[in-house]
Amino acid sequence: MRIAVADDDDDTLGFLEQLLSDNAHRCVMFRSGRELVTALQRDTFDLLVIDWNMPSVSGLDVVHWARENLTPCPPIIMLTNRAEKDDIAAGLNAGADDYIVKPEAGNVVLARIEALLRRTAPPANPTRFQSFGPYTFDRLNENVEFDGQEIALTSREFALALTFFQNRHRALSRAYILETLWNSAADLSTRTLDMHISRIRAKLRLHSENGFRLQTIFGYGYRLESFETKE
Repeated sequence: MRIAVADDDDDTLGFLEQLLSDNAHRCVMFRSGRELVTALQRDTFDLLVIDWNMPSVSGLDVVHWARENLTPCPPIIMLTNRAEKDDIAAGLNAGADDYIVKPEAGNVVLARIEALLRRTAPPANPTRFQSFGPYTFDRLNENVEFDGQEIALTSREFALALTFFQNRHRALSRAYILETLWNSAADLSTRTLDMHISRIRAKLRLHSENGFRLQTIFGYGYRLESFETKE
């Protein structure tokens, strides 16, 4: 999963970066709430881990902003040294999904992160066939049927298309897609992604009359919208 971490303490950032990387998560680190809010306007994350006491924009302000401006909002964990009961209640009432008081053991922090991701992420072992309107995805053979007609896709095109269908109505940034499907290939030309987008849009006929439209979000990425025009 792609996780954003915001904390102004270098030791905490180093601790979380090592913990998450060692457990197969991709993480992006921010040193202030303002930096994270700026990033959230142009990038996609599966989970936010936020400290409360940060310069300019507090972690609590970030939680409020995320809940008001991100649709859907990723799950949020507040990781902070503020341990008063009123603070915990304020963090959860603001929209945090979990609240961890520093210091906490790495295995406990990781367990809380994994538990939250399990509740919010797609199932780890989905069924072989997944249907979305007139589209049926066969995960074993990596092919798609549209109204019963098979459409030939490459392995990468299949993975990209399935990612969009599993994240309908969720804006996915270019960086998120490249890291998720091209294994953190930050130096990969965005033309490669644009080419794949163009191909699946054409091959799957992703137009509103078929119930789905793959929309380009200028300066951000893409979003698959569902119109539910077909059974």
